[in-house]
Amino acid sequence: MFAVIMMLLVVTLTTFAIFFMIPKWAGSDPALLFVGKQSDPEAIEGIRQKLSLDDPLLVQFWHFIEGLFVGRDYANGNDVTHCPAPCFGYSFRTEQAVWPQLTDAMPVTLSLAAGACVLWLVGGVAAGVVSALRRGTLWDRAAMGVALAGVSLPIYFTGLLSLAVFSYQLNWVDVDYKGLGEDPGVWFQSLVLPWITLAFLYAATYARLTRATMLEIMGEDYIRTARAKGLRERVVIGRHAMRSTWTPILTLLGLDLGALLGGAVLTETTYNLPGLGRLAVTAISNKDLPVILGVTLMAALFIVVANLIVDLLYAVVDPRVRLG
Repeated sequence: MFAVIMMLLVVTLTTFAIFFMIPKWAGSDPALLFVGKQSDPEAIEGIRQKLSLDDPLLVQFWHFIEGLFVGRDYANGNDVTHCPAPCFGYSFRTEQAVWPQLTDAMPVTLSLAAGACVLWLVGGVAAGVVSALRRGTLWDRAAMGVALAGVSLPIYFTGLLSLAVFSYQLNWVDVDYKGLGEDPGVWFQSLVLPWITLAFLYAATYARLTRATMLEIMGEDYIRTARAKGLRERVVIGRHAMRSTWTPILTLLGLDLGALLGGAVLTETTYNLPGLGRLAVTAISNKDLPVILGVTLMAALFIVVANLIVDLLYAVVDPRVRLG
């Protein structure tokens, strides 16, 4: 846990430095991003004081960390803007605190990632196991061909194609997103195509990884010993082979799911989902540094936590980790 906290601090400091120091080194004033290039020098100086941009980096970073726990006041004389805890910054372009924007977008990204993850795990792992057990058959060739297509085709192609066919032409699904609490039926319909599109991309990778790992494991001595003992084939596969197969799958899952929770940019943009990915794209277009910083830190948090959970799951799926 201590290592996780230190990692988050290092990532936060590095990200903070990139967003607030590199523009200065490049000869650009971050204050101009908030007030615009046509503003008078007095307004630029006012926003510089309000955001404490003239303070040393470590002082600015300390104010940022302090704001996460107790909130923060952005003050310039009598002009005071309060950002309640947890304060990830304040967007003076939208005149909104960053944290509420993140929490509004987070359920959409969580819904997208969770549904797609279930589909790609079930479909990809199952296809990879069957392909490994039926190596060289028509099923193996067909499954790996589909997997190759899934890896090769970009999301914006498969996403737009699925929209054109299943939504606009056949009118089978409604892609106008509504929250789960507003209308569960519309919520499910609006996420079906994004789930399938995203799962198609990731399932291809997991199918290929599972097949390659299973082929290697099936030749191990302990698998031959289990078969020599007279164990049923399903026991050999399910209890012995799959335990070792899950280790690289979980490793990849931690990276993929963590990055996906940080914002599925292409998928959310293609399907117009108001998640973290689309929030990041909008913030980049508006040069809204606090929002970009908030999304980046949220993505880093998800990746670190996802990898921590994966490390804990190693001991569950592989007894050798507990023994080590």
